Amino acid sequence: MRKTRTGRGGGLWWSFAAARLRAMELITILNRCHRFPGFVYQHAHLGADKKSIEVAVRPRKGSTAVCSRCHLPAPGYDQLAERRFEFIPLWGFLVFLLYTMRRVDCRRCGVVAVEEVPWGDGKRTLTKAYMLFLARWARRLSWKETAEAFRTSWDKVFDAVEHVVTFGLEHRVLGQIDAIGVDEIQYAKGHKYLTLVYQIDLDVTRLLWVGRERTIESFRGFFTLIGDEVASKIVFVCSDMWEPYIKVRGRRARAEEVALAAAQTRRESEDRTALPVARSAPLQPEDRTCLPSEGIISGTLGLQLPAWAGKFLDD
Repeated sequence: MRKTRTGRGGGLWWSFAAARLRAMELITILNRCHRFPGFVYQHAHLGADKKSIEVAVRPRKGSTAVCSRCHLPAPGYDQLAERRFEFIPLWGFLVFLLYTMRRVDCRRCGVVAVEEVPWGDGKRTLTKAYMLFLARWARRLSWKETAEAFRTSWDKVFDAVEHVVTFGLEHRVLGQIDAIGVDEIQYAKGHKYLTLVYQIDLDVTRLLWVGRERTIESFRGFFTLIGDEVASKIVFVCSDMWEPYIKVRGRRARAEEVALAAAQTRRESEDRTALPVARSAPLQPEDRTCLPSEGIISGTLGLQLPAWAGKFLDD
């Protein structure tokens, strides 16, 4: 390259040219590895704090916005304030995508809907790419270590893991789950916990669900998510003796006993119509201590029950 400028002014010119070249190279890299249909990277520059990179994004000319409610194309109506979306860090710099959101004039949903953008999910400030990036690292490091390594917060790592797990559940066939493990982790002072549910079958070990807090409602949320059909085939539940877990497991086990008792009653009724009545021996001697109630045996054996039976025990 031929040098044509010297001195202080020449140095400023070279610095400006080099910065412009780096920005163009960054946009070229982004287009190569993470192109968004219907949108273009306009320009990139250092943030005011000199610790972040800001990349402006705009709609491609002639492209149509997509309604975030019905997910169909719709004409634009007006523009909202610029939003910042956190992208994957680069060279130790935080990276943000800057975009001015459009409201759409959707003939199905009206003017209340905001456009859908391919890099974001609802009102989340993290891009989908960054959430996947954090979730992958969270499999190798603790969530606290992941947050510290990439200069983000523990809550954002949690949000990323939750998003990826939920997306995975919604877009895959779970198949049969024979055994689950339930555990909790403390993520902050003041008894702040998360409930984690894992599949622990012999051939499959994976995280299935993350719920905020360790409450009965939180644990029930897992069964609501997977549905009655999958839940009814779970044979074993491994957890500690914390009361909310026991209550949920106990209710499901008691409901199973109701279902088993109803089936046994039907079979006995059918037998009585075909055979003479015979007196059977007691299940256990009268002088023995009674078997434990509240479905403890079924809970110990890991028996599951039809979901409809539990409805009669909620009260």
